[in-house]
Amino acid sequence: MGDAVRRRRWRSSMPDCPRVAGTRFTSVLPAGTLAAIPPDAAKRLVAEADRLMYGHAEYFGVVRDDLADPDWCSDPKTGRRAPAGYAFDVPYRSEDAVGDIKQIWELSRHQYLTVLAAAYAVTGDERYAERVAEHLRSWWAANPPLRGVHWTSGIELGIRLLSWVWIRRLLDGWPGAAGLFEGNPVAVNQIWHHQRWLAAFPSRGSSANNHVIAETAGQFAAACAFGWFPCSARWRFGALRSLERHLRANTFASGLNRELATEYHGLVLELGLAAVAEADAAGVPVPESIRLVLLRMTDALAAVVDGRLRPPRQGDADDGHGLVVDGTGTDRWGSLLATGEAVFGRLAWWPEVTGTDVRTPLLAALIRPYPKNGTPRSVARPAGRPAHFADAGMTILRGPGEIWCRCDGGPHGFLSIAAHAHADALSVEVRHDGVDVLADPGTFCYHGQPEWRQYFRSTLGHNTLQLDGGDQSVSGGPFLWTRQARSRVLVADASGGQVARWCAEHDGYRPSVHRRQVELTAASQELRVVDEVRGPRRAVHLAFHLGPRIDADLVGNRAALTWTRDGEDRSAVLDLPGQLCWRAHRGESDPPLGWYSPGFGRKEPATTLVGTGFADGAQGFTTVLRFRG
Repeated sequence: MGDAVRRRRWRSSMPDCPRVAGTRFTSVLPAGTLAAIPPDAAKRLVAEADRLMYGHAEYFGVVRDDLADPDWCSDPKTGRRAPAGYAFDVPYRSEDAVGDIKQIWELSRHQYLTVLAAAYAVTGDERYAERVAEHLRSWWAANPPLRGVHWTSGIELGIRLLSWVWIRRLLDGWPGAAGLFEGNPVAVNQIWHHQRWLAAFPSRGSSANNHVIAETAGQFAAACAFGWFPCSARWRFGALRSLERHLRANTFASGLNRELATEYHGLVLELGLAAVAEADAAGVPVPESIRLVLLRMTDALAAVVDGRLRPPRQGDADDGHGLVVDGTGTDRWGSLLATGEAVFGRLAWWPEVTGTDVRTPLLAALIRPYPKNGTPRSVARPAGRPAHFADAGMTILRGPGEIWCRCDGGPHGFLSIAAHAHADALSVEVRHDGVDVLADPGTFCYHGQPEWRQYFRSTLGHNTLQLDGGDQSVSGGPFLWTRQARSRVLVADASGGQVARWCAEHDGYRPSVHRRQVELTAASQELRVVDEVRGPRRAVHLAFHLGPRIDADLVGNRAALTWTRDGEDRSAVLDLPGQLCWRAHRGESDPPLGWYSPGFGRKEPATTLVGTGFADGAQGFTTVLRFRG
């Protein structure tokens, strides 16, 4: 109610930004920082910047060639333009009225401009800086405060502020930097109104997830780096207090993100590290609890990645990033672990990071490192690589030949609506040397294509068992679950013996109970999955989604799997339960089945094996995956 009243009042009464004079930007990079950027990372950055200078980019599967002079309110996917007018009147959730809102918003996060600014910092080539200045002035002119679609969502304002902080920092050597920012009344007005908006309309309730962390991280960064206003100290204090509270609330004690959506773990970790960098650069004390949450998140990430540093593909993923200063080809997860090593110190069991990036030396130059032993005495970090995260219900089984298996027996999602959860209880995800063999298909979309949104978050869309054609958890909308399956892990023995075991069950098909057991035998490189349905006779669909690189030859209930890794042929045999009738599906659209989404807005055909039949509680369904060599 308070927000609604404030929105009505703001429509007719918009205060002026207070005048500021004699301001300077002092939150610069320490001397020598740029020299620490590895040459190959700098080369990738410049190559990406040059593509952007030519106007080329790709967002969510849509190739764009209009970035030399973008239309800030146009959606290249649908051809629609978001309407102008008072921000809170814009129906941004309606694709018919606005277009694909993520396509419109993404460019205006200005993370492509942080890439151009970083290219200027590395090369000194003023073309990059001039393009940044041109686009910022264009955006500020086209999007005055409270007008249009770019003033409707706090997460967008927060990430945009963080981008502006880093743009100003990276352009510091350019003669026009001060005139673009602190000497520019239009820029100062935009920065003030962004922070005023975030202070007035923080995300609450079911939106107090990654959204509120992006808002607080962006506001805190701006209040530190652009602390020019009478309200700056108050904004800084409020944002830091909110960031500390919500980082703790959004993170399990184990360090995994409570949304149980891995890409949001990465987003929150990036945002938290960026906020701490601003605090340390400005000399603002940060509660130790913030650093400890980020430390636990980094250790958890190091624990769950596979041998190629790929984390689980769990829950929603929309390709969101907190701070982008790297070129295409830079590994996001390796970059986060490299930053964690620089800030917190690596543990002996951490996987090796061989790649390079630009972001790590920039953040590490600003963030105060932990003591040389990597942690305060009061913090107990894992002595060995954790495999079972009881609070998150995630277990990682590992075997020879880089066999990696994620077993899901955790909560359905975070907060009452579990917005970014999928109906994937007891699902498994299996990789061999980083290649998806039994794959989590991903996300693909949020709005505009309800049948595809439903498929990619459905039970049939995951490697688990469906009863009577329905989902384990009941969806009430694209970001809402009205009934949630409850899971519990019964056995989790991933201690490194000859046989690793996991067993869990869920009640999503009451009165029936689905129980699944998984065993990974090291000597035979064999993964055995046994599904039991306890309860009345029910129709069964058991699905196994193969990765897009896997070719499958299904004969009866046996599938011969083949793929290539680094020029070497690999193979496995998948013996499926004989009580079920098996069919292979690939790239079907009516209804959707047999797809893999490598990133938001992108999908490609992949083979899905579906067995149909009945369960009457008399016996289990046994699936055996054997890797060869």
